[in-house]
Amino acid sequence: MTLHDDAVLVLKSYEDQTELRQAYLDHLAAHPDGIWKSCHAGHVTASALVIDPEQGRVLLTLHRKLRMWLQMGGHCEPEDTSLEAAALREATEESGITGLTLLPGGPARLDLHPIPAPCHFHYDVQYGVVAPPDAVQEISDESLDLRWFAYDEVAAVADESVVRLLEATRARL
Repeated sequence: MTLHDDAVLVLKSYEDQTELRQAYLDHLAAHPDGIWKSCHAGHVTASALVIDPEQGRVLLTLHRKLRMWLQMGGHCEPEDTSLEAAALREATEESGITGLTLLPGGPARLDLHPIPAPCHFHYDVQYGVVAPPDAVQEISDESLDLRWFAYDEVAAVADESVVRLLEATRARL
């Protein structure tokens, strides 16, 4: 199965955000390369919110280019076997934390957002991952900063898409 096929299956089984889900499926149907960064009409990305439910906190990255506090995430790579694998890889690479565990049940949310040219959109498929109790983060080259925030602090530092992802991820717990 290709990553494109996996994305279609994941989206077909995702039961929330029905209009947005259909926009993702329509994009993938119209663009066989719609999973890859090279698709300038937009492409699917995978991200994950790193959560520590025992301490009631989430790990956010201060994105180097966007200068915003966000969840970990990014482009799919040829070695990714699934969207889940891409989200877990991105979360591990950007947080430096080993032993992250995906929350069951597939994506927590979808978020379509515009990006600067030459591409137009990121069709982000967002997951929740749980950090192990002894997690030690390590900042990556993609970040200006990496910091844990209490659940109630997130709205003050991040945009509404991150707040919605936190709500969806906490509902999964």
